[in-house]
Amino acid sequence: MNDPFTRMAHLLALIYGEHAVATVLSALTARLEAFAASHPPFPPRAVLSAEQRLTERDALLITYGDQFREPGVSPLRTLRAFLDAHLSDALSGVHILPCFPYSSDDGFSVIDYRQVDPDLGDWEDVAALGERYRLMFDFVANHISQHSTWFRAFRRGEAPFSGYFIAVEPTLDLSEVVRPRALPLLTAVETDQGLRHVWTTFSDDQIDLNYGNPEVLLEMTDVLLHYVANGAEIIRLDAIAYLWKEPGTPCIHLPQTHAVVKLWRAVLDAVAPHVLLITETNVPHLENISYFGTSLPATGGTDEAQLVYNFSLGPLTLNALQSGDAAILSRWAAGLQSPSPAATFFNFIASHDGIGVLPARGFLSEAQVQDLAERTLAHGGKVSYKANSDGSVSAYELNITLYDFLNDPAYPDPAVDVPRFLTSQAILLSLAGLPGIYTHSLFGSRNCHTCFAETGRARSLNRQKFSRDALEASLADPAQHTGAVFEGYRRLLRLRREEPAFHPAGQQRVLDLGPALFAILRTPPVGGRPVLCLHNVSPHPQTALVSRALLETSAAYHDLLTDAVFPLAGDTAVITLSGYQTCWLVG
Repeated sequence: MNDPFTRMAHLLALIYGEHAVATVLSALTARLEAFAASHPPFPPRAVLSAEQRLTERDALLITYGDQFREPGVSPLRTLRAFLDAHLSDALSGVHILPCFPYSSDDGFSVIDYRQVDPDLGDWEDVAALGERYRLMFDFVANHISQHSTWFRAFRRGEAPFSGYFIAVEPTLDLSEVVRPRALPLLTAVETDQGLRHVWTTFSDDQIDLNYGNPEVLLEMTDVLLHYVANGAEIIRLDAIAYLWKEPGTPCIHLPQTHAVVKLWRAVLDAVAPHVLLITETNVPHLENISYFGTSLPATGGTDEAQLVYNFSLGPLTLNALQSGDAAILSRWAAGLQSPSPAATFFNFIASHDGIGVLPARGFLSEAQVQDLAERTLAHGGKVSYKANSDGSVSAYELNITLYDFLNDPAYPDPAVDVPRFLTSQAILLSLAGLPGIYTHSLFGSRNCHTCFAETGRARSLNRQKFSRDALEASLADPAQHTGAVFEGYRRLLRLRREEPAFHPAGQQRVLDLGPALFAILRTPPVGGRPVLCLHNVSPHPQTALVSRALLETSAAYHDLLTDAVFPLAGDTAVITLSGYQTCWLVG
């Protein structure tokens, strides 16, 4: 069943029942035909094979549209200028966090899906950014702001918006619903029809949409296509796991949710096959990777998302660097496997949302998770909690900059702090997949306590915005660690993109070279030399005995990062790494 329209018909039957297929499919097909007729051919990448749509040359910056500011210039233009000046030879794309008019949650309470926030710029500014960089947009599909025209029309009882949201009686038993936040699930709102209680998974300003209504699915599909028309090559499905609501169930990962994602994938396969879907599901690992879907043998791909966030990587890397022992990280990484060469992981450690610990459960013990939480608090961060079905709460997210988690801000030591931090990022870059680099990781940002004081929100610690002039002065100041982090990170990115072994479809093999070393052998998918990546997660020197056969060399090993040469003695090279050193070795 590889024809997109056949898949759409099958999925609509799963979502709404056979009786609704003809009507909904007809309306959906009309939209797709109109879209195809009104848009010019897509860029050359559209005709690439699925395996070549992402390569070793791809790495994305995760950033807010106004991350870099300068007087008299729209922030999106300043973003383009900063990337051009400093990162055009290191990054291939940019994930612009929600750049639409919003009312809260730093963009994730969208007021209007189709407009760019005028405080950031306009669609022309987005297009200018897309001339040089691949664009990833957020599709905040689960909910919309209470200040949107849609919800205001709902409160007035106007069609079709009267059916766009989920209103239930507060006496309904919703105890099985999985909650991502320790906030009320229902929000009381006054309407022209009286007091109603609407479903709000995340906050009282983020009103969940009713996908049980086919009109909502069709409208949101139009939004998806609007992003494609404006240059999106990767579309992030925000909070997608909670999309379908059915009282009496956990309302997470329901079959209808997976079917909607598969439907949007079929839509893109039909009219924009170069566009990739990525699912943001901050959940345990096996639940997370279920969003790859199932295989499509004729295409060599899968039928759901081509990318899923690798949520477990962050907390497991932090645990390794905190403990000086990479054994758990290595065991987990040894089990990583994408379902096809055309599907892969989105590897990241830090993001605008902090560091989720839920995906570490099953790999880390509760005591180890608590150790992460205690280090966060000791280094000036906050810990966010989620509500459990039994009424208890548990740690959900570490709200702290990655640099401050790894390095105690009260006792800075750049000679140790910078290598430790860069080792965390080298681990990220060595794994098979598409790297996602949060802006603050490029600079080793510290916690923004003034940001937290202004908003009262823990995530603000990790969301500071920059004056471009002040940032560039900081990068040039040898007394600050910022420039050393930035230069070290750029070097890693530039080296990575020149090695075919780092192709997302390349093989990876985790090696056991001692508990303090995270060692991974990367091999190109087609031709080229392998790269052996060694990362010392401890402060102490480590020695590894590496076989000649690993890199198929007859002379010596060469470290791409330091240009050091390690001669072979017989069939073995002796590689000694200082504390928190990374070596990327080639033959």
